[in-house]
Amino acid sequence: MSKKSINTTTLDTTLIEESLLGNKEALECLIKKHQDWIYNIALTFVGDKDESADLTQEVLIKIVTKLGSFKQKSSFKTWVYRIVKNHFLNMKRGKYETNAPTFEQFGDGLDQLTNESLSDYSYDIEDKLLIKEAKISCMKGMLLCFNREQRMIYIIGELFGFSDAIGSEIMEISKENFRIKLHRSKKQLYNFMDNKCGLVNKSNPCRCARKTAGFIKMGFVDPIHLHFQKNTIANINKVIDKKIETYQGDVMSEYQKIFQEHPFLQSPDKLESIKNLLSSKTIKETFNFD
Repeated sequence: MSKKSINTTTLDTTLIEESLLGNKEALECLIKKHQDWIYNIALTFVGDKDESADLTQEVLIKIVTKLGSFKQKSSFKTWVYRIVKNHFLNMKRGKYETNAPTFEQFGDGLDQLTNESLSDYSYDIEDKLLIKEAKISCMKGMLLCFNREQRMIYIIGELFGFSDAIGSEIMEISKENFRIKLHRSKKQLYNFMDNKCGLVNKSNPCRCARKTAGFIKMGFVDPIHLHFQKNTIANINKVIDKKIETYQGDVMSEYQKIFQEHPFLQSPDKLESIKNLLSSKTIKETFNFD
């Protein structure tokens, strides 16, 4: 077995080579490098932290068991996200997807929530944190109004800034088709927000602070265990490889900024889940681990 020095800054190609030679440390580092990204895409895709953690593990198992089939015809990251895309588009529908609304239904639901002041309630957490949680929950909910393909294209193309070249490889469509589908998704989402959301259009009556109590009552915000603010590593716009080109003079850039200010989270039980994954019989046999 190779004894090369290995850490999370080591190139993916080296980590893959060492992993296939039976270096358990290299495979652990490879998983660590990509686990948080997979988790954050999953969290944005399904809107539930527990389901996202399960999806992350399912995808990681697929990645490591298929590692020997990676031919370096694309970057490893692109290869990984193609596996993510295929898994997410074909998986069983989760609790929030099962009865996912249309944009019109989602808007009607917001209208039906009564406007209330948080000062009328007693929660053991700052109001501003609850309001932020409500805002993120609401915006994640908006994305569930997309069909799965639209949602995936929006997440990789708009939130995480993948170019049309990489996005088309992941989605296995042409670059032109990727751009067209991304533009349509953005336009649909941003038209909805422009007509409904007070964050981007001050003339809209909907305000996060007024809807937070309603979100808590419906179970979308947990005032004891915050869903989207625990284990924050950074904001999305601080971790993307390339800063997104903004649409100068176009209102779309304002919506984009709001979504990219969402937290980028560390996947839960990271080290423990990696140990469990590497100790599984399938992985031990695949990589010749002792």
